[in-house]
Amino acid sequence: MKSDNPQVFVVDDEAPLVHAIGMLLDAHRMPHRGFTSPRTFLRTIKSGHPGCILLDVRMPEMSGLEVQDALRRRGCRQPVIFLTGHGDIPMAVRATRAGALDFLEKPARRSLLMARIRAALKQDRKQRERMSDLSRNARNIATLTPRERQVLELLAQGLSSQKMAKKLRLSPRTVEMHRLRMMRRLGVKNTAQAVRMILEAGGEA
Repeated sequence: MKSDNPQVFVVDDEAPLVHAIGMLLDAHRMPHRGFTSPRTFLRTIKSGHPGCILLDVRMPEMSGLEVQDALRRRGCRQPVIFLTGHGDIPMAVRATRAGALDFLEKPARRSLLMARIRAALKQDRKQRERMSDLSRNARNIATLTPRERQVLELLAQGLSSQKMAKKLRLSPRTVEMHRLRMMRRLGVKNTAQAVRMILEAGGEA
């Protein structure tokens, strides 16, 4: 199994449950890995692994909430679905505030569980696509010349070409030339896209 293929990671100290969920995932042709030890899981999972995590709440080695905290500290952003037979409202609230996608009680209906897994995988895919877009945008912004960066920054501030020319002590025609070159380097079709790019990058060109 390639590491870049989406996988469902099942973490529960009850081996029969891990096996049962694995059989369900096999029936739906979903790649998966099962763990009865949360510590072994944490040694295995990487931040770059695409997929989602089914996580039990109450386990002897570590609680599911502790595992969730460890994942966050390590920058692992895979969506988490909690499964528990002993959940309560404060526990569900804490898990959700920490970014959990869902909090399901055991035994979860198969149809519900599969629906939530598909939603988690979709969320993970969209999140990774967005991160890829942001990374590509940052690389494109880094190719700009110092003058083109200035023009982009001033565009983000809402300045017109005339005002930019005055501020930069350039002719409007020269400003327009830098603007067009900047757009070509960024691979955008209009200034609105260029401004959106720098705003999503954190406002720094």
